[in-house]
Amino acid sequence: MIDNGIMMQAFEWYMKSEPALWTTLKKDAEKLSKVGVTSMWLPPAYKGARGADDTGYGVYDLYDLGEFNQKGSVRTKYGTKKEYLDAIAELQKYGINVYADLVLNHKIGADAVEKVNASEFNEVNRYQMVGENKTIGAWTKFTFPGRKNKYSDFKWNWTHFDGIDWDQEHAKRAIFKFEGKEWDKGVDDQFDNFDYLIGADIDFDNREVFEELVKWATWYVDITGIDGFRLDAVKHIPASFYRDFLYTVREKTEKELFAVGEYWNGDVSKLSKYLEDIKSEASLFDVPLHYNLYHASKAGGAYDLRTILNNTMMSSNPMKAVTFVDNHDTQPGQPLESFVEDWFKPMAYALILLRREGYPCVFYGDYKGIPHSKVKSKKQMLDKLMKLRKEKAYGEQHDYFDHPNCIGWTREGDADHKDSGLAVVISDGEGGTKRMYVGRHFAGAHFSDVMGNAKYNIKIDEYGCGEFYVNRGAVSVWVRKEPSSR
Repeated sequence: MIDNGIMMQAFEWYMKSEPALWTTLKKDAEKLSKVGVTSMWLPPAYKGARGADDTGYGVYDLYDLGEFNQKGSVRTKYGTKKEYLDAIAELQKYGINVYADLVLNHKIGADAVEKVNASEFNEVNRYQMVGENKTIGAWTKFTFPGRKNKYSDFKWNWTHFDGIDWDQEHAKRAIFKFEGKEWDKGVDDQFDNFDYLIGADIDFDNREVFEELVKWATWYVDITGIDGFRLDAVKHIPASFYRDFLYTVREKTEKELFAVGEYWNGDVSKLSKYLEDIKSEASLFDVPLHYNLYHASKAGGAYDLRTILNNTMMSSNPMKAVTFVDNHDTQPGQPLESFVEDWFKPMAYALILLRREGYPCVFYGDYKGIPHSKVKSKKQMLDKLMKLRKEKAYGEQHDYFDHPNCIGWTREGDADHKDSGLAVVISDGEGGTKRMYVGRHFAGAHFSDVMGNAKYNIKIDEYGCGEFYVNRGAVSVWVRKEPSSR
């Protein structure tokens, strides 16, 4: 018997370093498994340029998992190497797969400056040179003195990068491309070429770089026992790199290694093109769906719910879609802030958790709350929906996307999951009832609303249909529940 999968993003941007996340996850593993979590996307576990204060995306040393005194601390923001490995083992003990966050586009916090010939380029037209070739001071020398060559003696220098955003020689911030280098092809076409993002930009055409990153990833999988990868910022990295990288690492480790990429673009055709180009077993986060959910939440009832799944990965490529409501980039205060309004969160999560399409990812900031931004925990609601996915959301699906302010769907259930099957009704306007077919095998059965909006039971008619109610601006989830006999 195969249960539905649920991924959880196990962090939010502003979370405190104490208590250590790795320790918290180890403690919560059993409880998370019971409510239906089957995989965890953990934050970058290696040392960042800001040491224990770094979220992990300011990558300094990929080999330092909280083991060496570098950048002002031994531990990372999330704990020590031992705590990390213990957390992984505990999660896996309870059947939860672990996905590591791979941040390979750049490096930050170099140990020394190198003098490099470079030219300044236009911020919004990356092919337009705006300054003469000159010698700059580039922070590109990574020697990792605190690690003393343990695990790898590879040293990074300017030849392993395409460019940088700071000239130490003239104390100037701009985008500089190194002499003899070209921006990587096969990246997003925003700014004509969106290879450069931040820090020292890694040159993916360099063979030494490819071999070192494969060597590191093979070591990483071996030492941690992780089950897959979340690939950061893939729109800035040639699809050909991850095509070859994933194939080689899977071959060397002899593991399937699930992979999901973050290609931040609301145009589903761009995501589809990337999946064609990568020619590898990989999924993508459904960014277009996130924006649909966000816009619906901001419209206050003026959104046409019949179109909420239009132009999404969930609709066009459901087997490759990792669906989500929000994440660490969309939360308040972040550059991509587009946080789904609180009132719409139950509806949004019902859409990703209770439908057949997509692999849903629950955001830690919604589950635990975001104290920094005064966002309250929605644990009670999410536990309920996740458990419904785990126990009830199976079988044939019937859609009723037939009203601009009230949509619904049903699942007939299957033989492998006792009493499975459900009916979902969502309204962003007036409440009401929707007649929907849930299956002839439920004829005569009673259903109740688990979300507690309707305080009465309904009876399924002889044709397998019911009149399923929803309150104004709410979601109701109806499941079989026979009245207790007295």
